[in-house]
Amino acid sequence: MLCLKMTMNMRPGSLWILHQISHLSPRPPIRSISHAPFACDHHKTYRSHVPLPTTGLPWWASIVCTTVALRTVVTLPLGAYQAVIIAKVEALQVEIAELAKRLRYDISVRAKEKGWTEKHCRYQFKKNLKRIVSELYVRDNCHPFKASLLVWVQLPMWVCLSLALRNLSLGVSDAATALQTELAVGGTLWFSDLTLPDSTWIMPVSLGLINLLITEVFALRRMEASKFQKYVTNFIRGISLLMIPIAATVPSSMALYWLSSSCVGLGHNLLLRSPRFRRLCRIPPTRSDSDTPYRDIASSFVSKYIK
Repeated sequence: MLCLKMTMNMRPGSLWILHQISHLSPRPPIRSISHAPFACDHHKTYRSHVPLPTTGLPWWASIVCTTVALRTVVTLPLGAYQAVIIAKVEALQVEIAELAKRLRYDISVRAKEKGWTEKHCRYQFKKNLKRIVSELYVRDNCHPFKASLLVWVQLPMWVCLSLALRNLSLGVSDAATALQTELAVGGTLWFSDLTLPDSTWIMPVSLGLINLLITEVFALRRMEASKFQKYVTNFIRGISLLMIPIAATVPSSMALYWLSSSCVGLGHNLLLRSPRFRRLCRIPPTRSDSDTPYRDIASSFVSKYIK
């Protein structure tokens, strides 16, 4: 009877509590049940299934489902918008190249009339070309900075959720202590305790491989990358490898969130390559588009890393 009463008193939280931790009233930690003679059997029963009042899912499933929902509702539309901006900018390159030729001719004619030096000609060319390009961006409403909107939304969301899961897993406040106990029994498979790091390194290594795969999907585009883009790609590869030991030292709840977010990100990147999905989102066609994008990615990957 006492065991049943304690089980009813334990109220599992849901992920929306991450944003409302400061409003929770402190509760005595549930660890006190360990002094009861039947605490071991009760702990095993509680570990097997920790339902959430809103979703009816255990903590590990709630983290995964919430990650999928946030990435799909928030970042997928921004990813499609980013693809629209990139497509418009790429379509402008032909017009920009033609206008640059005309501008270079006009500058050369004006230089002969006014006796400009070579240095002054280059200055006038860069100044006027920058003005022309800016006008084109305004005309087509496709300034490249808008393509970075996805990063400015996704990165703060990733940091905030990571810190919230860390605080809950470590029980940094009285209100988080009860939730820490729930996370300790809310895992599954080899990561049954979400407050401890993944000692098997399965999730950290998987996280690194998924991030590297995302990077290679971008690197295998048919467009030739500039030297700066190559530097950025190598930097992201290094960050992906660095995340492996970092993910092995943080609580499993954080590593699970990172892995889930990366998997969803990979799926979104592949989805945005689909011609049918691009037409659905009204993404303008570009020279780099392909009717068989997934076959092209696979063949490029095989030719680059296997053959």
